[in-house]
Amino acid sequence: MKAESVIKQAPAGDSGALERMAAAVTRWSEKWFPDAYIFAVIAVVVVALGAIANGAPAKSVGLAFGDGFWTLIPFTMQMAIVAISGYVVAASPPAARLIAWLARHPRTGRGAICYVALISILASLLNWAISLIFSGLLVRALARRQELRMDYRAAGAAAYLGMGATWALGLSSSAAQLQANPASLPPALLKITGVIPFTETIFLWQSFAIAVVLTVASMIIAFYSAPQGDKAVTAERLGVDLGASVEKVDPPARPGDWLEYSPVLTILLVALGATWIVNEFATKDAILAISNLNTYNFVFLMLGMLLHWRPRSFLNAITKSVPSVGGVLIQFPLYGGVAYILTKAAGADGQTLAHMLSAFFVSVSSHASFPALMGVYSAVLGFFVPSGGGKWIIEAPYVMQAANDLHVHLGWAVTVYNAAEALPNLINPFWMLPLLGVLGVRARDVVGFTFTQLIVHTPIVLIMLWALAATLEYKPPVMP
Repeated sequence: MKAESVIKQAPAGDSGALERMAAAVTRWSEKWFPDAYIFAVIAVVVVALGAIANGAPAKSVGLAFGDGFWTLIPFTMQMAIVAISGYVVAASPPAARLIAWLARHPRTGRGAICYVALISILASLLNWAISLIFSGLLVRALARRQELRMDYRAAGAAAYLGMGATWALGLSSSAAQLQANPASLPPALLKITGVIPFTETIFLWQSFAIAVVLTVASMIIAFYSAPQGDKAVTAERLGVDLGASVEKVDPPARPGDWLEYSPVLTILLVALGATWIVNEFATKDAILAISNLNTYNFVFLMLGMLLHWRPRSFLNAITKSVPSVGGVLIQFPLYGGVAYILTKAAGADGQTLAHMLSAFFVSVSSHASFPALMGVYSAVLGFFVPSGGGKWIIEAPYVMQAANDLHVHLGWAVTVYNAAEALPNLINPFWMLPLLGVLGVRARDVVGFTFTQLIVHTPIVLIMLWALAATLEYKPPVMP
């Protein structure tokens, strides 16, 4: 049975009008919004035209695009591995047993949805990919408990809250990771911002405060917006096949497959990796070590190998995770080209488009108003460029220059971006794709509930970004 048919058959209730409104908005976006790749291409075209309008010769714009196209390849690979390693860890057999244990605790459908929201948010602070996959698998496990009568759509939306509320305030924040790693920063951006360590971005107490407030608000909304009783649309009513809780790994078909099913090679490989990891944390400050994206990914890949135990299980998980990174692989090079057009293609007066935009920000902003204005801008742009790291490459050259000119704390400017950039994720289906694949539903099934979250989150985020900025003092860029 189709999801929309089930929704129409669901009994009406107090929240029916709001749910119908959200469903209408989702249907409109799915009909008229193109793929995220198209948005990336549009960004290239718009920025190129903007640079030409600013006086840059068309040839210099084309050269800047080509020169910048491959500059983000290291970061592209790093972000792809973030997604892959997160999936591998979350889909491992020990994680499956943990999920089954966690699913035994809720006693009501609404309680289960609130429970999923909390776990999704906490997991996102560690790794956004783990949050998506782990929470999705938890929803499926809870849905098998038919006595809960849990609304599967609301639970799916709750599983997405980590990505839609707090992920960019955690360790896998692509903007914070990028700013903390000089080797990954485009040279033009490095000259503006210098290196900004985690202690000045996601580890600020002000950043923690935003995360706590959003966590509490998200759980309250998830609880009270979830239909209950006969109004709840369960997985069974949606026609979702929940399948088995743990995927079966077929036994070896021939003697030559023995090593694929033996843990010997895994143990040896993880032992080598553990030696390096221990040395890395023993010889460096722990915060500096984990802020290195290569170290971060290495730890999760080794953990994934260990949790899967057998190479065949690990390889199966890798294979299933790869489709989720297709957008990253093709879009990030486009963003690299956009960054170079913004910062390299100068007009007749020698001014680049990035410089012109930063001047505009300074002209319409003050030291006090800049955080809120930047937050609105980042959130709006996020609807069209759904990529944390790629969008930061586009924005950072001019917003960080403006932050310098206005003497706004540079680490807080990154946090402003982090908090605001997550808002459009709540209704943009781009980052939902891995979760929707796990749940077996479509974006329109969950966006009604995430849209409700967006309505409440937006004023909370913007007000806190503005108010907490006054507690921080500007620090000049620190060059490596």
